[in-house]
Amino acid sequence: MSTYESKIKSDEMDLLFNAILKLKNIEECYKFFEDVATINEVKALAQRIQVAELLSEKKTYTEIAEITGASTATISRVNRCLNYGSDGYNMVLERIKER
Repeated sequence: MSTYESKIKSDEMDLLFNAILKLKNIEECYKFFEDVATINEVKALAQRIQVAELLSEKKTYTEIAEITGASTATISRVNRCLNYGSDGYNMVLERIKER
């Protein structure tokens, strides 16, 4: 059992994450996220995972900004999470590579 203690843990967050875990495929993800968040919020999340992927591929900030349109502040924040965060990006990126 994991001993990780999240900074955002709450009953509301558990409800959200349990809802996400119930999604069965990409189409269901599109339907759910289009309802639960604005298009810009979902696009911002997608941009961050793309930035994380490119950082893990050792791309430069300039290359990443050109590819994704992300600001250097966003790239820096994602990089900080990759290196000093809760290991969420790294965990997901590894699982994506496994498929």
